[in-house]
Amino acid sequence: MNKHAPNSPEARDIAYHLHSYTNAELHQEVGPTVIERGAGIHVWDNTGKRYVEALSGLWSVGVGFGEERLVKAATEQMQKLPYYQTFAHRSHGPAIDLAEKLVSIAPVPMSKAYFTNSGSEANDTVVKFLWYRSNALGKPEKKKIISRFRGYHGVTVASASLTGLPYNHRSFDLPINGILHTTCPHYWKEGRDGESEEEFASRCAADLDAMIQAEGPDTVAAFIGEPVMGAGGVVVPPKGYWQKIQAVLAKYDILLVADEVICGFGRTGNLWGSQTFDIKPDILVTSKQITSSYFPLSAVLLNERAYAPIQDESGRIGTLGHGVTGAGHPVGAAVALENIAIIEERGLVANAARQGEPLRAGLKALADEFELVGEMRGIGLIAALEMDPGRAKDEMAVGALGTAMNVALMRHGVIARNLGDTIAFCPPLIIDDEGVAEIIAGVEKALKDVSAAHG
Repeated sequence: MNKHAPNSPEARDIAYHLHSYTNAELHQEVGPTVIERGAGIHVWDNTGKRYVEALSGLWSVGVGFGEERLVKAATEQMQKLPYYQTFAHRSHGPAIDLAEKLVSIAPVPMSKAYFTNSGSEANDTVVKFLWYRSNALGKPEKKKIISRFRGYHGVTVASASLTGLPYNHRSFDLPINGILHTTCPHYWKEGRDGESEEEFASRCAADLDAMIQAEGPDTVAAFIGEPVMGAGGVVVPPKGYWQKIQAVLAKYDILLVADEVICGFGRTGNLWGSQTFDIKPDILVTSKQITSSYFPLSAVLLNERAYAPIQDESGRIGTLGHGVTGAGHPVGAAVALENIAIIEERGLVANAARQGEPLRAGLKALADEFELVGEMRGIGLIAALEMDPGRAKDEMAVGALGTAMNVALMRHGVIARNLGDTIAFCPPLIIDDEGVAEIIAGVEKALKDVSAAHG
């Protein structure tokens, strides 16, 4: 039985709504937190309680909540052309403008932009494009894709297979064949005693090289990775990692796919995570902050090396037999264009770099103060505290300490997200000194509560 009043929003949610990433059985008892409105970096629930949204919704509300310029852009486009499709030589102004904009601001030269509705759809499309391209090149055996353990690339059948997290595979009969996973570049967890960061990065590259050789270089189409791992725990790669990985891929003529769904549009202190780590992708995937999640939209950018065989094959067959109804939606494209304009005009990429420093410094000070914290990590305006259950006074299952922290943070008015025992922070790009201080104060209170109970 649930504790909520009959016909309340909570009770009706329990009755009718199946939630993502939620224990459906437990939800019948506890129900939801119902968020009613948002402004800037804050949201309010239906009891009137205010929270600082320290995860930007889902890593995504870059310009904050209640941005009137995005509401206006959506309204005006809805009135002019509320929908049109992009199949069979059809197009419209917002899709054309956004494709041009994305290609012009890409971190490396790109040829084309292809639109979908979510990061999952985009990465699923990438898998199909890679297979299509290999067939176009007369290399039907070159279909395998290498991802990484703890990488996150979505939840559709193919993109969830790319994802390297157990809960995205268990009971779903995933991953599908042809998707492989190599070493997670988390030095704190995966590094060996006496091994430097540089040595660990070299070992990661050697592991990738060995996997490619074992599978056969002619069978591997691509390697996919987030510049900074997001949902896998905010894993910042060790020094030299991406240079060493790219050297291995170049040796075997394997394409590089940069999943910028979280990192893109300023999160790492540059417009793209690829710029932060000197990554030169053949394919780049973006979503989330492209519209600040005011409208579902994602894009796949392809360089000429990736794109040209796809064009050739569509000519041979007669069509590129792929597409979704909402691809390049005019309202979403209009919102994206205005959102990008706001990011540029207000210097939000620079603000992310600037405000990331006190956020990470404050979290590091707390990590040093509280014994239950094992590591603080981050870059730009994305960070994490990893709780260490081995330091708790009572035996705790993996993830229990992180859940306790998440509950305590909510109690003190901070919405973050626990990924197992890792607490992730990814506030809106608009955050100021006061907002950072509010997050740090809430985290300190939560750590005191959890330390009193379990330290």
